[in-house]
Amino acid sequence: MDIAYKTTLELDKILARAVQLCTCRETKETMLALEPYPTTEEERYALAQTNAINTLLIQNGSPRFGSVSDVRRITAHAQKGGILSMGELLEIAATLRNFAGLSQWYGLSDHDMLLTDDLFYALAPQPVLEKQITESILSPEEMADTASVTLHDLRRKIRQTEDSIRTKLDNIIKNSTTNKFLQDAVVSLRNGRYVVPVRAEYRGEVGGIIHDVSSTGATIFVEPTAVVEANARIMQLRAQEQEEITRILSAFSAQVGSLEPQFSYSYDAMLQIDLLLAKARLAVEQNAFMPTVSDTVRFRLNRARHPLIDKKRVVPVDISLGEEYDTLVVTGPNTGGKTVSIKTAGLLNAMAQYGFLIPAHESSVVCHFDEYLVDIGDEQSIEQSLSTFSGHMKRISGILQRAKHGTLTLIDELGAGTDPAEGAALAVSILEQLRRQGSLLMATTHYAELKVYALETPGVVNASCEFNVETLMPTYKLSVGVPGKSNAFLISAKLGIPEEIIAAARNHMSNDDKRLDSVLAQLDDLKLQLKAAQGEAEKARYEAEHALESAEKKRQELIDQGKQELENARRQAHDLMQQVQNDAYALTDELRRIQKDEKTSAAQRAVRAREIARKDTETLLKRTDAKPAVREYVPLKEVQIGQEVVIAELNQTATVTARPDRAGMVEVRAGIMKTKVPLSGLRAPDKMEKRPQREPRRSSTRVQLDKNRKTSMEINLLGYTVEEALAEVDKFLDSGMLRGQQTLYIIHGNGTGALRSAIQKHLRTHKAVKSFRLGRYGEGESGVTVVELK
Repeated sequence: MDIAYKTTLELDKILARAVQLCTCRETKETMLALEPYPTTEEERYALAQTNAINTLLIQNGSPRFGSVSDVRRITAHAQKGGILSMGELLEIAATLRNFAGLSQWYGLSDHDMLLTDDLFYALAPQPVLEKQITESILSPEEMADTASVTLHDLRRKIRQTEDSIRTKLDNIIKNSTTNKFLQDAVVSLRNGRYVVPVRAEYRGEVGGIIHDVSSTGATIFVEPTAVVEANARIMQLRAQEQEEITRILSAFSAQVGSLEPQFSYSYDAMLQIDLLLAKARLAVEQNAFMPTVSDTVRFRLNRARHPLIDKKRVVPVDISLGEEYDTLVVTGPNTGGKTVSIKTAGLLNAMAQYGFLIPAHESSVVCHFDEYLVDIGDEQSIEQSLSTFSGHMKRISGILQRAKHGTLTLIDELGAGTDPAEGAALAVSILEQLRRQGSLLMATTHYAELKVYALETPGVVNASCEFNVETLMPTYKLSVGVPGKSNAFLISAKLGIPEEIIAAARNHMSNDDKRLDSVLAQLDDLKLQLKAAQGEAEKARYEAEHALESAEKKRQELIDQGKQELENARRQAHDLMQQVQNDAYALTDELRRIQKDEKTSAAQRAVRAREIARKDTETLLKRTDAKPAVREYVPLKEVQIGQEVVIAELNQTATVTARPDRAGMVEVRAGIMKTKVPLSGLRAPDKMEKRPQREPRRSSTRVQLDKNRKTSMEINLLGYTVEEALAEVDKFLDSGMLRGQQTLYIIHGNGTGALRSAIQKHLRTHKAVKSFRLGRYGEGESGVTVVELK
């Protein structure tokens, strides 16, 4: 198959965009090398797989999936008994994390069996191994103290020995006797040993081993005798530390090697899912749907849109071929959309053949073509001494050699670039030959002879791109069955050409041309009348649907209002009944007390009883008139991550943790609880409402910080739980990016190391993080993680 059509139809741009949506490098290479599926059954299967992933993507959102590379080489090296580096093991952990993320994503929603089920069933997550690697290896250059008990003990001894060395060297530096022999009151490292800088003239005054000399010779670096043994001890411990790290890496490598061949099966499935996810994401961008693939050589595209034209500006067109007619002759003025129409037909059929959903109505039908024969654009070549006409003829010559049943031929401006009479005759002859060879055919032209040929020939139909002569602008709408007018005279008159010149031009037209122009004018009038009638019918249908929708909405509102009023009445009646019972008991008790009062006469007791009864009756009547207060609110139209809102139904303050999904549900956090609430159920907090600020919990962990660090560059998470800390980290990173900061400091302390490990694991998957490391001396050391933003 000639692949020149990929560039001419701009399929290469579709593939390039799909490559950008792939996650893994190997998937990008596969997408670039993608070939059309060779059979109708394979095309159907590929489209169904893409549609299945597209359905999951719409229902579940994007999965947790990160880029990995070079994994096949890593696992092959491990299988042969090689020892993997820390960076390679982190790549394996990331791949295992992808397996788990895709498996979890697949099960987020209930669905029937899908054609992609085998891919997800092939995924074999190893959560224990992935967790062990992630917790043991902090970065490609650093292994955690907790990787093994032996490593933890060795590093503890190294730190203790280093502390003793620093103490001894500090005593030497601060000692008034030895201080005068030093060049600077600092401690440095030479050949892995702690040394002090001694002035050359005092080299004999400070006992020890000389390890280095400055370039000027004025300073020598001496390892004092007091720390020689301790330095040697550190060297020995560091050698043991490296041996333990190698042992840990060897154990992990053996585990990775034992995963084969299941790991390779899972990895291949992951790459295929990545490829399908890229196609599905492209479908969401283009609002694309899965078409039906025809068993015969025909296609019907309903409300088709060119995917490379802005969705807000593109005009949908209906194009069909191979059912009632096999040839479509498209006419109309320049820049009217003729070329776009035939390119849309070819591009959408080709996209489906590569397994892409197409931007057209889901009722569309595509065809599996053996070949796309395309002549669109200027083929002029100076090097080959070819004119525009010659270039076109060379391409058409190749098309005539390959055209057959099961091919789609697209020709732009057929017969143009030469004498009009000869060009029109040649164009008709080419169309007849291509039809005899059985190819489906779409061609654009300005020749009136081709319009007449389409009107008189069975199986050939005219189509035209509409043009508004009042605004001199094309509408880009395709009308099948009606030939288009060039409108040269009308356009010229609108642009100021004198009427006498236009009248003379009309006289130069042949009688046949005049009759054809008159027929086309009548067809245009009929088309406008039909369009107006269709518009009125559409308007009436819309008004009827809108009226029915409004009535249904009003009916539902009345039902909801009645339910609410009934519920309020029941609640009010229950409260009133309870209060009446309480008042009745109180009234009975009061009357009994009055009757037992012997000092009061019977008449006075009766007056007192009537007075109590009257007051209680008035109170009850007032209560029955009270109406429940229903608070009205204005729902929010949009929210941002981190925004403070109020859940209207509960009158509960919450914080937005994720933007609304496709169903309009917003994830919010209220206290320690996370939930999803409809966007319409959220309101803005009251301006005068004062909420108590949460006092951060304090921990006894102490971290030494750099005094020159700005407050906006650091966040203190001491005393937070892991869940609370990760939420605060996300807010802190977002704020840092908005402020344009490059370096941020996360204070988590040492403690058990669980909070530090959770934060650093979270940072590895955060899109805003370029790199991170533990703090150095003076920055907080292992109690602080230093983050570099992208």
